[in-house]
Amino acid sequence: MKKIEAIIKPFKLEEVKDALIKIGIGGMTVSEVKGFGQQKGETEIYRGTEYVVDFLPKIKIEVVVKDEDAEKVIETIANTARTGRVGDGKIFVIPVEDVIRIRTGERGEQAV
Repeated sequence: MKKIEAIIKPFKLEEVKDALIKIGIGGMTVSEVKGFGQQKGETEIYRGTEYVVDFLPKIKIEVVVKDEDAEKVIETIANTARTGRVGDGKIFVIPVEDVIRIRTGERGEQAV
């Protein structure tokens, strides 16, 4: 199994969520996060004073899938979240050793 973590722009969340549901992804975790990469934040002006916002709002989507579904999920997120501009985000793929469904005690792929 793989855990896919995607950091995307907030306005892309609904579009990515709908695309993942369309390919059969039944569950995901979404968090509001802040960060920066190549964007290096942005400069804003407040009451005539210029200041730098280092951490920009982002959305983190986490999905655990079977190994054979990972590439389809990665492609779906990348194609849907892409705007072609700096700050589109990143996708991280992490191996998952085990999953346990708390309610039933199911383990492994059956728990996903």
